[in-house]
Amino acid sequence: MAKIFQKQEDLVREEIAMRSFANKYDLLYQKLDEFDIDFAVYNSSNKLIAYAEVKGRNRNIKDAYPLPISIRKISKLHDKKITPLIIWSCFDGIIYGKLNDLVGVVKYGGMKYEREGAVNDKELLAFYDKQEQLKEEFIENFRNIR
Repeated sequence: MAKIFQKQEDLVREEIAMRSFANKYDLLYQKLDEFDIDFAVYNSSNKLIAYAEVKGRNRNIKDAYPLPISIRKISKLHDKKITPLIIWSCFDGIIYGKLNDLVGVVKYGGMKYEREGAVNDKELLAFYDKQEQLKEEFIENFRNIR
């Protein structure tokens, strides 16, 4: 079984980012298994319309680019065969886009210092520069929302 490094504060931040996105578009969402994509997304009629992966980005939006995500997560999103969304949770809001619309580059990278027991600290990552297909949503007091 893989070791989980996600902290409770990461899960709270993930939930806040997803709630902010869902509220903006009048959507519903459901948290999925810890080894799956983060959320299933539903319209107001409760029809599944997308899957979303939320990535923490410990920076303000203006300093967040390039935006990283692991190729493993991209593959999992793509395999769902329903609109794949990526949401990056920054200190002052969220950046989001539909995976199929984004243009990025793939590089090998990851954590500066590998953690004991971690198998994915160094891996293939996609990086996305600022582009028209990425939307930025500044949210007042985003860091203080609970």
